[in-house]
Amino acid sequence: SIFASGTNLDVVELWFPRLSDEDQMLAVARFNQITSVQGSAMAVALPGIVETLGTLHARSYRLGVATNDSTSGAEKTLVTLGVAQLFDAAYGYDAVANPKPAPDTIQAFCDLTGLKPTQVAMIGDNRHDLEMARAGGCGLAVGVLSGTGTRESLAGIADVILDSVVDLPDFLSARVKETI
Repeated sequence: SIFASGTNLDVVELWFPRLSDEDQMLAVARFNQITSVQGSAMAVALPGIVETLGTLHARSYRLGVATNDSTSGAEKTLVTLGVAQLFDAAYGYDAVANPKPAPDTIQAFCDLTGLKPTQVAMIGDNRHDLEMARAGGCGLAVGVLSGTGTRESLAGIADVILDSVVDLPDFLSARVKETI
């Protein structure tokens, strides 16, 4: 749905199709403000996710967030959840020229970290995430069922599907052992 994968601009365009461009931008700014403050205040971490992120960070993985919400909302949510310090970057739809599923966020993350796209694993719970992984040339597209996607909706585009993001450290450890 537009709420699961669209940007705040997409939502405003849907709700208020007759606004002038100026009024539409004002509405988007207000919607960004509301969703970043109220949305982050209501954020609840998936069970085990804080520990999982800590594990990945301790293993020197570079972590980033790509969302079609606002950058401010993503950053505030990371702070609310107590994990902001684990991330190199958070990219909202308003931080790049073209939001998901375009590859812009992957390119921005690679520019920041010095990684090549083939060294990046994109973990996502919907097709937009995995389409971005493919468009950006990511080395691994991991679908997770701990969000809005289903095994059926992710199967055709994911390299692997995990039940939850919390399964990621074990999966990555096993994958590294296979390549050694």
